[in-house]
Amino acid sequence: MASYETHEFDVIVVGAGGAGLRAAIEASALGCKTAIVCKSLLGKAHTVMAEGGIAAALAHVDAQDNWQTHFKDTMKGGQMLNNWRMAQLHAQEAPERVRELERWGAVFDRTPDGRILQRPFGGHTYRRLAHVGDRTGLELIRTLQDRGVHQGISVFMECTVARFLKDGDRVTGAFAYWRENGRFVVFKAKAFVLATGGIGKAYKITSNSWEYTGDGQSMALEAGAELLDMDFIQFHPTGMVWPPGVMGILVTESVRAEGGILRNSLGERFMWKYLPENKRAEFAKNESEAKEWLADHMGGRNPDFNKRPPELSTRDNVARAIYAEVKEGRGTPHGGAYLDISYLPEERVKKKLPSMYHQFKDLADVDITKEPMEVGPTTHYAMGGIYVEPDTGANNVPGLFGAGEVTAGVNGANRLGGNSLSDLIVFGQRAGAGAAAFAKSAPAPAFKDEDADKVAKELVAPFEGKGEDPYAIHRDLQESMQSLVGIYREEKDMLKALEKLQELKKRHETVRVDGSRLYNPGWHLAWDLRHMLRLSEGITRCALDRKESRGAHSRLDFPKMDPAYAKHNTRVRLVDGQVVVDRKPLPEMPDELKKLFEEKK
Repeated sequence: MASYETHEFDVIVVGAGGAGLRAAIEASALGCKTAIVCKSLLGKAHTVMAEGGIAAALAHVDAQDNWQTHFKDTMKGGQMLNNWRMAQLHAQEAPERVRELERWGAVFDRTPDGRILQRPFGGHTYRRLAHVGDRTGLELIRTLQDRGVHQGISVFMECTVARFLKDGDRVTGAFAYWRENGRFVVFKAKAFVLATGGIGKAYKITSNSWEYTGDGQSMALEAGAELLDMDFIQFHPTGMVWPPGVMGILVTESVRAEGGILRNSLGERFMWKYLPENKRAEFAKNESEAKEWLADHMGGRNPDFNKRPPELSTRDNVARAIYAEVKEGRGTPHGGAYLDISYLPEERVKKKLPSMYHQFKDLADVDITKEPMEVGPTTHYAMGGIYVEPDTGANNVPGLFGAGEVTAGVNGANRLGGNSLSDLIVFGQRAGAGAAAFAKSAPAPAFKDEDADKVAKELVAPFEGKGEDPYAIHRDLQESMQSLVGIYREEKDMLKALEKLQELKKRHETVRVDGSRLYNPGWHLAWDLRHMLRLSEGITRCALDRKESRGAHSRLDFPKMDPAYAKHNTRVRLVDGQVVVDRKPLPEMPDELKKLFEEKK
């Protein structure tokens, strides 16, 4: 080990978004020597994309809101495939975690009497999202960063963890490299917390930036972890579609929460057509009722929730509606739909949606106070991920914990907007506490030197490769996943995708990288492709296994929901280096929680 830079801690958190920061803060507060390792810069996290707000039943605006209603909304949004205990803890603890952020200095928008203001969002019964204009995630990251820095947590930025190292069954180390110069570095710890986010860069059109390559899920698989429900990929209904250079950049749901109207190229407000029949009573029956609801909401009055706009349906439903309108020839010139908020007073739009105003003005030369935006579905969020115990964040591999988007459970088949930020801080705190408790009773970390040497050899292998460059492989992967395993899926397409993935894996075996390890993004991508190819296969095999349509998973050949699939999660494991899919029974919900779904509204 003398040839590698080495650092040792009690707890190491991989990932520096909201979940990673909150986990590190908790572990450090409990007396553990704690570090964060992140492949980008501190603060450059996808948490900032959660612009619309953080869901918590504070009941500041709608006094009748409570954790039970939030729990039911989350379970219903996830089509009951959620881990009930995670959904329960999330709903119960989110209010205190938000108040904690406020005590730590987060500056939320306020009600006239000075309490945290809350706005409506798709799938939430009440106005539940605490927010800071449309920059809520940024404020959360700022607050957590300040807290973590003042606690003295060590941070290793622009450092990519390539693989976990083990002592028997237990994870005890991580082999990494500095992105700037390619120098190898080894981290030892008694416990590791994964908080690396999702896998959006496997798709062509995505709101995710270069970091989202599925590192955490893939490394956990290699270490022996189970993944659950990887087929549930959320396509956010509103991403930018023009100009091409900004395609996929997120247009926050708060545009619709503040009154944004979706129309097709004929000027028709189309979302009414796509409301599920069993949901139509929960929305306005016509445009005048929707406007009445909006007027009450903007005036600070309690609106009639049976008249809320159909644009506030769940994300999976809105994304499919836009997709269908475009497919049937009613799309905008650049293949999307119009999202219009220009009928509202200019000052209100600029006050409530400052980021969106500047985003469209600077990137698309569109003034959203005067003209509609063009939007379309964009790959956004992974509901599936690493299996974790709800109370502690522990994985089935000793010494490995997880929190945030990298994990499965709380969101089920479809995530409600706003739940991601409360998920981060609720389970970030719990994973940090779980890792700290494990570390305090665990022996010193150790592993074999030859295991580290093996990773080092694999990392530099592309410099001897005789094949093609990684960018060509990545481009073909994105095209395949976008066209064959996208919003709508069919068996024949997914079988083609599996064939293509096997071909891409063969091409990747001889991938060629030129130059040196110094400032070499092609070399970084060559390693990231290992993760993306592995997880893309997991997504596709899970989607093939689920012969129904549920939540974010829509199959043309099985358009109905099948009750048989409501009793288990789809599990992914790595067996002898091969991705294997089977099923894992869903935990049984206790009777006192079942009764919540039987009560009349």
